[in-house]
Amino acid sequence: MTLFRLDASIRTEGSASREIADVVEAEWLAAHPGDAIERRHIGVDVLPSDAWPNAVAGSYVPADARTPAQRDAVALAAGLVDELLAADAILLAVPLYNFGVSQHIKTWIDLVVTDPRASAGSTPLLAGKPVVLCTVRGGAYGAGTPREGWDHSTAYLRRILGDVWGADLTVIEREFTLVGVNPALDAFEDLAAEMHQGALAAAREAGKVLALGDAA
Repeated sequence: MTLFRLDASIRTEGSASREIADVVEAEWLAAHPGDAIERRHIGVDVLPSDAWPNAVAGSYVPADARTPAQRDAVALAAGLVDELLAADAILLAVPLYNFGVSQHIKTWIDLVVTDPRASAGSTPLLAGKPVVLCTVRGGAYGAGTPREGWDHSTAYLRRILGDVWGADLTVIEREFTLVGVNPALDAFEDLAAEMHQGALAAAREAGKVLALGDAA
């Protein structure tokens, strides 16, 4: 089996989303030792900022009439879709940045959508494929909090991955990752620790389920 893992954090060391995804990956590897893991870290090895408009423009002209930039962008988009289709399971680690969708994950999604296979026919791109999304937030945005409704990322990712692409989606969420970093949040240390442990436990369970090829 093959696992495709995508990270969107701008950090490699100390990344909260990466920590959660590492737990999922470890459980998957425990069930599939030696099997392939394909990786893409778009927060560090960023996708070109002009790739999306070039891919869009290139999709409206014959292949032999495309500019070099359009050809490269169309090929990049096709490669991104190839990674998704080739995988038996998918793991995404995506933080909330500035209350919204990270530019890195948005560029990735926009490029994927330009490929004809992402919209062809009635079968969604990831129909029934097990996908685990690990997403983290520095503050707290749940019901009753002062910033309820300020998370403009998670619902969007659910919509794209689950509703548009048809993935069998499991979402693991962790909040208050900035407790211990931002002194204004020191009063929430116990709650943050509880949320952290809950996310790790959820990641272990999701990894076990993902390894079976049937995310819950």
